Order: sequence, then C-alpha cells, then structure tokens
Amino acid sequence: MIEVTVLFLDETFSSTAIGPMEVFRHTGTLWNHLTGIRPVPRFRVTTASVDGRAVRCDGPIHIQPDVALTAIRKTDLIFIPTTGLGIDDVVERNAPVVPWLRRWHKRGAAVASVCSGVGLVAATGLLDGKRATTHWGLAERFRQKYPKVRWMPELMVTEDRGFYCGGGVHAALDLSLYLVEKFCGHDVAMQSAKALLIETPRAWQAGFAIVPLKTEHSDDTISSAQEWLHQNFHQTFALEAPARRVGMSLRNFVRRFKQATGDSPLAYLQKLRVAAAKRLLESNHRNIQEISDAVGYQDVAFFRALFERHTGVSPSAYRRRFGVQG
Repeated sequence: MIEVTVLFLDETFSSTAIGPMEVFRHTGTLWNHLTGIRPVPRFRVTTASVDGRAVRCDGPIHIQPDVALTAIRKTDLIFIPTTGLGIDDVVERNAPVVPWLRRWHKRGAAVASVCSGVGLVAATGLLDGKRATTHWGLAERFRQKYPKVRWMPELMVTEDRGFYCGGGVHAALDLSLYLVEKFCGHDVAMQSAKALLIETPRAWQAGFAIVPLKTEHSDDTISSAQEWLHQNFHQTFALEAPARRVGMSLRNFVRRFKQATGDSPLAYLQKLRVAAAKRLLESNHRNIQEISDAVGYQDVAFFRALFERHTGVSPSAYRRRFGVQG
C-alpha cells in the first residue's frame, strides 16, 4: 500500500486537493467495483494541514484534514495543491511546510505539486537544477524568483528525480493519473481514468502528448538532448541533429546517451514516439495514418510494425482496448 499525504493549504483551490485525493482513494477500487472484480486498494490517503485545523480555500469553502503535519509518521508520496493566488507571501503563510518537505525528501518521499504549489516546493531549494512546470501565467515570476529551477511551462507534467509537477488547476488530475501510472502501472491508470470519467493524462500545455523516460541521471548535456527530443520527436530528423545541438560527434553522443539513459538515442526516440502514439490512441479520434504522421512516421506500415514490437498489439487493437468509446 502506497502512503500518500495530501496537504490542505489556506487559500488553495479546493479541487486541486480533493480531486487528487479522490483519484488516489479510488485507484484499484472503483473500477473493480463497477466491473465486479475484487477491490485492491493501491493508496492509503492521509490529509494534513499545518496545524491540523480546517483551512479556508479560495472562496467560502473550509476543508478539514485528518491530522497536522507533525502527526505524519510515514509517507511515500506528498501531494501539494495550489497555494492560491497570493504567491508572493506563500512561504510566510506556509512556513512550517518548507522544513517539513526537506525532512521527508531526505527520508525518500516523492513530492508532487501543482500550479502555484510548485512555488512552495521551489522555495525549499529541492527543485534547483531540476525540470519543473507550473501554470503558464506564473512561469515568468517563478523563473525570476527561483532561477536555478529548469522551468518548462510548455509541459503539463514534469518528472525529475522524485519530484513531479503539474501545470494549471485542472492539471491536478493529469498529475494524479500520471502518478497512478508511475506507481501502479498503465493498466491501473487507464482503469482509474475510465472509472472516474477523466481524460487520460495530457502532458503538454500546448496540447501534445509526451511521457518522460529515464531522466534520473547527472549528465546535464544528455538531459539537454533529451529535452530537445521531447520537444521535436514529431519531426523528421537525423540523429546528427541532437548531437550537433549539444556539440558532440555522433559516435560520442550515442555512447554518452546510452550510458546515461540505458537506451541508444534511436531506441529512446522510438519509445518516445510510441508513448505519444499511445496517448493519441487513448484520447484522440484521428486515424492511424494521422497519428503516425503526428509522431514522426510518414510510413504507416513501419509505424504499425514498430508500435506492435513495443506494445505487443497493433495500434487498432490498442485503441479498442484503451481508447475512449463513443
């Protein structure tokens, strides 16, 4: 059972705390109940505020947590919702949260945050040198306030070495489902999405799907190349292109890339494209040729063969199994 702590913060948008709480609580249970399968709860959710008292959300809503921060004895994942519109005094309003996050990070807890809540995590210094996203309207202010963070507001969801970030308010659900997939696998995430009638996770605020592969390494040059691949995977290019972007020969690039990620650049790119195709098949009604074009393959026969090699099923079969019906 995965222990999750969802923080309740003053002035938060209540949906960014309650929505994720419901996603985690019902993972492994709601779908099972609806389909006559024995429930297998995956997460145990505890809600906490700074002092254990009810917090006033944005508007005339108060929500009561289970406990105070100091009462948390075990957690594998911490979820931080929005901190409201007043982001300039967010640290002062939530001062005990900062050292509390640092302590739990040292103990190995993963930390997820969404929208303005990402700024509270950035204030701990734990996001320095890591990729992070936030609402596009806050990105420039956060970039100035926390310049050591690698802000990527074009992404709906980011993951970097145990830190997970989501874009705007409704990205709380995208991030929650992303975390379900991360901790419980793709099938369980799809079941949760279908049971709760939530669209499968979007990863680009600009509207294009993507999932990170291995980014937990210390080679910043290769990380830069990965980011370029994530932004351009839908285009046609030779592998010399990302190599030139980072100032390497192709031979050295291939060696360093595989050493850092475990995959050759070509294998990584193929996985990236297949992952994007899966998202489109799950939530988009474009035909297979259009999806093939959208992820960088003009040769639809090659795309079909590659997709089946990576997933074990054809694109059409995958859509029938995981796609939105109707």
